[in-house]
Amino acid sequence: MVEHRPYLKLLAHLVLILGVVIVAFPVYVAFIASTHKTTDFITGVMPVLPGSDFLATYKTVLFSGLAAAGAPPIGMMLGNSLIMALAISLGKIVISILSAYAIVYFRFPFRQLAFWIIFVTLMLPVEVRIVPTFKVVADLGMLNSYAGLSIPLIASATATFLFRQFFLTVPDELLESARVDGAGPLKFFKDILLPLSRTNIAALFVILFIYGWNQYLWPLIVTTDSEHYTIVMGIKRMSDVTDAEPQWNLVMAVAILAMLPPVLVVIFMQRLFVKGLVETEK
Repeated sequence: MVEHRPYLKLLAHLVLILGVVIVAFPVYVAFIASTHKTTDFITGVMPVLPGSDFLATYKTVLFSGLAAAGAPPIGMMLGNSLIMALAISLGKIVISILSAYAIVYFRFPFRQLAFWIIFVTLMLPVEVRIVPTFKVVADLGMLNSYAGLSIPLIASATATFLFRQFFLTVPDELLESARVDGAGPLKFFKDILLPLSRTNIAALFVILFIYGWNQYLWPLIVTTDSEHYTIVMGIKRMSDVTDAEPQWNLVMAVAILAMLPPVLVVIFMQRLFVKGLVETEK
């Protein structure tokens, strides 16, 4: 039996509250900084209460552009990051689920070898293959383009592995029943496997969307045109201005706005995300 001890329950809540405070405090600091004037940071003392420039700061960020601060307008960067994150997340899911389906349900020579070759790529981070990948992208003329930003990052061994493991748990009786009913491979995939994979797809989409949204190194390498800057690149450029003091209120305002899309994705897909991570019985 599980004992209900009030002090243990209180201790658990205190630990959770402390964790929330530690995680949320930097966000609070960024928000407070975005409500003050740039001159408020010259002294090196960080204000702890909101200032009076909230509307002016966010109006400047959203409508006036940030060319003087070292970055293009915020709307364009948010749009570029959104396109890149959606292309990477959706592309990874589509390619991974199809490759896992082929590996599990089709019999062809060197099937297991193909899977292990895909799996071994987990040990090759982007930094290791960044030079040959850049060479291929440059030779194909995909620099300064959405294709160059997203296509090289679409393949995912992790998602392929997760879908493969899930497909292996699907009872063989479902495949046999589909064959008896006259369903072909595509119909079985569309009508049976896809609905069963809904929670897995949702969980992977949240993880991969955040992965794509936070990309910095690859966009920095393949993008020299300001029209294709991402929001993460914009924040870095704004904080590294030369011969001038960074406008920290604008930097923090952009950081706050950059956090909103991933947070909204997590909030709206929270139920499916948690279910996809913890569900064992399909």
